[in-house]
Parts: sequence; structure tokens; C-alpha cells
Amino acid sequence: MVVFAVLLFIAALYLPAVHQRQAARSPRINCVNNLKQVGLAFRTFALDNNDLYPMQTPATNGTLEIAAYAPVYVHFQIMSNELNTPKILLCPTETRRTAATNFGPNLDNRNMSYFVGLAANETNVQMFLAGDRNITTGSAPNRRFLDLTTNIPAGWTTELHNLQGNVGVADGSVQQFTSSLLREAIAATGDPTNRLAMPY
Repeated sequence: MVVFAVLLFIAALYLPAVHQRQAARSPRINCVNNLKQVGLAFRTFALDNNDLYPMQTPATNGTLEIAAYAPVYVHFQIMSNELNTPKILLCPTETRRTAATNFGPNLDNRNMSYFVGLAANETNVQMFLAGDRNITTGSAPNRRFLDLTTNIPAGWTTELHNLQGNVGVADGSVQQFTSSLLREAIAATGDPTNRLAMPY
């Protein structure tokens, strides 16, 4: 009976800590799942458009001609059939943004948490396709774009995942990066400048 009481006491101490760790990880796992669905939407779009993502597809079906100045939501809006719902464009940890209810004219950058890698393509599978908006290079970005280069250290802000983040790459996988792993991943893309359309 004493052994049983001791085991119950230990369990009572241990279980809340496990629950807290799982509760903290759950939104990040949901964010990873969102980005996997986003990556699948890009791949499905490419299957119907000569293996090209929206950013490389002419404006009749894609965003090629406007990619240099279009807000990020336009790239997602063009894939509305593949995404099914705009709710997956919002990270579960967001506190300052709200999910859109549809892909109509009211959709804008305030309804999303994820960037789009404008140079991502299916042939360079390590290119950044989409990821958390809390990515930074330490300096103020311009209004819509962030350039990641190997000579300017990139990292994560405390927003969303507290100095960490998720990135979907062109091979369809989603990686969870610390700032140091993020810098290694940028170097591995093989592109001297990774231009990201940001949801600012």
C-alpha cells in the first residue's frame, strides 16, 4: 500500500509537467501540419501547371508577372482550389491575426502567418517554399519582401514559436529550425539570395 501511495505521489508530480510540455508542443505540431498541407497544395498546383509553382506560372493561372511586387496572399489565393480552406494559412500560435473564412476579396496578409519563397521550384528541393513569418535578418525588411543571404545571419523572433520556426521546403517536407539550423539551411539551398514574400 505504501509503494502504491508513493507511485501515485510521483505520478501526481510528473504528469502536469508532461502535460505542459505537450501543450507547448501541440501548436507547433499543428503549424507543421498546416505547412505540410500548404506544401501539398503547391505540389498539386504544379502537377496541373507544367511542374511550375504559381510564382513561375504565367498570370492566366499563376503569379509570375506580379511576383516581384504582389502581396503574399495573392500566391495563396491563386491556389484556393488546392488549399480548400484559408484557415491553414494561420499558425495556431497567432495572437495578432485572424483566420479568413474564404479566399474572396477580403483575404489579405492579416489572415496569414506564412511566407512564400519566390524562387522555390521542384528541381532545387532545398529551396524554401513557405514558412513562419517570424523569420528575420535583424534589420527592418521592406514592406513585402525579405532577402535571405549567407552573408547576413538570419534567425527567428520570439513571435509564434519563441526563437524557433518551421519551414516547408520544395521537396514537400517541413523542417523545424533553430536560428543556427536555419542559417545552415539557407546555405544549403544553393541560391545566393532567397527572396521571401512576407505577410507584413
